Amino acid sequence: MKTIIIPKPFEVNIIDTPMPEPKEGEALLRVLCGGICGSDLGTYRGTFAYASYPRIPGHEFSAEIVDIKGDAPGLKKGMVVTANPYFNCGKCYSCERGLVNCCEHNETLGAQRDGAFSEYITIPVERIYDGKGLAPNLLAAIEPFCISYHGTVTRGKVKAGDKVLVIGSGTIGVLAAIAAQSQGAEVYISDVAEKKMNYAVETFKLAGGILNDGAESFLERCAKVTNGKGFDVAIEAVGLPSTFQAAIDAAAFGANVVLIGVGKKNLDFNFTLLQKKELNVFGSRNALKQDFLNLIDLVSSGKVDLSKVITNTYAFNDAPQAFADFAAHGADMLKVEIDFTK
Repeated sequence: MKTIIIPKPFEVNIIDTPMPEPKEGEALLRVLCGGICGSDLGTYRGTFAYASYPRIPGHEFSAEIVDIKGDAPGLKKGMVVTANPYFNCGKCYSCERGLVNCCEHNETLGAQRDGAFSEYITIPVERIYDGKGLAPNLLAAIEPFCISYHGTVTRGKVKAGDKVLVIGSGTIGVLAAIAAQSQGAEVYISDVAEKKMNYAVETFKLAGGILNDGAESFLERCAKVTNGKGFDVAIEAVGLPSTFQAAIDAAAFGANVVLIGVGKKNLDFNFTLLQKKELNVFGSRNALKQDFLNLIDLVSSGKVDLSKVITNTYAFNDAPQAFADFAAHGADMLKVEIDFTK
């Protein structure tokens, strides 16, 4: 079979690899569609905190069940599915407490272990979820939606009437804005790329955009839309020191601040600001099974249209070009997907 691999930064190849054989309790899946995550792009650029090489990328995907070994209640051959790509150890203190999404030894497909960007993969059946008729391209976008929903709703506790700021208008940021909006919040999104920010505002009917072209002007704009109060919830979805600082600065006294973005740089800041504003600062990592099930139902209901998030689709053989284009023109692209059937 054919497999997409990143042997080193700024290089993507399509190579021949052996067909996988499912073990007991696993299913053989034919991959239909895969999304290039920001972490995959970071692996390509050499900037992802968890990257090692060579690496098969990919953890956002939809697939068709080809074969199942053993019992798999609710699953059958021919079903179009997605899967939870975060492999937890089951033994650490986090896992003991049911916090499997932040397992101390977590291995995510495409990050700490080889990913799903092959024509065929095997996955444990307990990680596989029925797509409930969703089109493969939409189903492949469920995983990043889960990341954003978990950070915004589960961790950030966004509720109706909240004024929410999402920093970053990439896929995770836009999906965080959609998640907050689904709870009845008044949502603003911020970015340094004005075109991309405005696309998010106009396409998803957000309350507004706040251009982040400088710390002083950014805070002035935040003060204007909040009448000087600050935001009830601030979501950081970039992973840079400056954007985390911006989230802290833009948050209201007593607000919730959530860090979803992943970065490799340190931030030197006046931590007493956390005490002064009595901020609730949360990290958010991965998602839980219930997040997947809830969002498959939500998207299936038609209440959220993920098709508008998908801006670019490439054929499987054009995967190297997809990575190169995304790296070069990320300001003009949102969710980039690879169609493994073409």
